[in-house]
Amino acid sequence: MELITKNDIERLDAVHSETCISIFIPTYRLGEEVLQGKDLIKLKNQLKVVKKKLALEEMGPRKIDALLAPIEELLGDSEFWRHRLDGLAIFRSDAIFETYTLPIYFKEFNYIANGFYLKSLLPMFTGDGMFYVLALELESINLYQNTRHTVTKVNIDDIIPARLEERVGYDHEPKSLQYKSHADERGRTLYHGHAESDRDRKNELARYFRAVNKGLITLLSDQNPPMLIATQEYLFSIYKKENSYKNLFDRPISCNLSETDKFLLHEMAWEKVEPLFDAERKEKMGLFKQYEGTGRTTSEIKQVLPAALEGKIDTLFIENQADIWGIYDLEKRHVRIDEEPLPTSVSLLNMAAVKTFLNGGQVYLLQKDEMPNRYSKVNALYRY
Repeated sequence: MELITKNDIERLDAVHSETCISIFIPTYRLGEEVLQGKDLIKLKNQLKVVKKKLALEEMGPRKIDALLAPIEELLGDSEFWRHRLDGLAIFRSDAIFETYTLPIYFKEFNYIANGFYLKSLLPMFTGDGMFYVLALELESINLYQNTRHTVTKVNIDDIIPARLEERVGYDHEPKSLQYKSHADERGRTLYHGHAESDRDRKNELARYFRAVNKGLITLLSDQNPPMLIATQEYLFSIYKKENSYKNLFDRPISCNLSETDKFLLHEMAWEKVEPLFDAERKEKMGLFKQYEGTGRTTSEIKQVLPAALEGKIDTLFIENQADIWGIYDLEKRHVRIDEEPLPTSVSLLNMAAVKTFLNGGQVYLLQKDEMPNRYSKVNALYRY
C-alpha cells in the first residue's frame, strides 16, 4: 500500500490548471459489495456527473474524453480493484493523474476547479484516529497503519532488512549458540550465557534495529501519528535506543506475535491510543472555548483564510462534509462568499484547511454537533 505524504499534499496543492478534477468514493474491502462491483458503480456515477459539469463549461467532447480517459480505464482494471481499503481519491488535470487508496471513508463527491480538493485527506495526518503498529520479531517485521475501525498492512519489504541475518550477516548464528534463551510465564524472552556473548547479541540486535529504523524513517519522516511497537520487553528496550521516529509510544504492546493476528493487535493498540486522541482534541477544543471572544479565535471565514495563508492558525476545526463557496483575492486579501457555488467559485474551507496543514497547524474534521462553536462551519484557534 502506498502512503500519502505531506509532500504529496504540497505537490498536489501546487497544481493550478484550468480544469482540476477531484473524485472521492467509498470502497469496500470484502463482502457482497465487492462481489456486486459497487465500487465500480460509484465511480461510474461520479464520472457521469463530472462529464455533465465539463459539458456545461463548454468543454468539447473530444477534450472531455481525453481528460477522463485514465479514469475510464480504471473501470476495466480488475487488478486495481482487487486491493481496496475504505476510500478512493482520484486527482486528474491535463498534466496529472493520481489515485490514492486510503483507510478513510469518503462520501461520494466530485470537485472541479482550478486546483484539487484535498481537505478530505487531512485526517491521515492530524492524529485524528490514525496510528501505526510495528510488529517486531527477529524473523519478520510488519508495519500496520490503523484508524479506529481499520487496519492495513504497509509494504515495507524494500526499505528494511527482512531478517536479522540480512543486516548482521550469517556469522551471528554460531555466536548465538554460546548461550541459551527461554521465555518466562509471561512470554518474555530471557537470555543467559557468557557476558561477552550477551553483549555481542545486543550489539547485533542494535545494528539490526538501527537499519530497520533508518528504512522506516524514509517512509514516515514527515508524519507524526503515534507508533506502537508490538514485541517482547527485551527487544523493545534495544529498539527504543535506536529509534528516531518522533512519536513512539514509551511502552510496547507485550504479546506473543505468533499467537496474535493483526485484528487482535489492532484492538490492543487502540486501547492504548484512544485516550491520547481524545485528550488532544479535547485540549484544543477547550482552548478554543477558553479564548473565544478574546482575539485568539475566530469563526469567520473572512478572517480564517488570510490567517491560514500566513501560518497564524494553531488548530482549525471544520464541519465535515460542509463547504463555504467563494473566491479569495490574494493581493487584496478579500474574501467573496457565494451562497451557491458559481462557475468561478472554489471551496474556501478546502483552501483554509490545506494551507493551515502545510503551515504546520492541526486540522480536525468534525460533525456539526462536535464543533466548538456549532453556529459556524469553521473555528480557528490562533497561535500564541
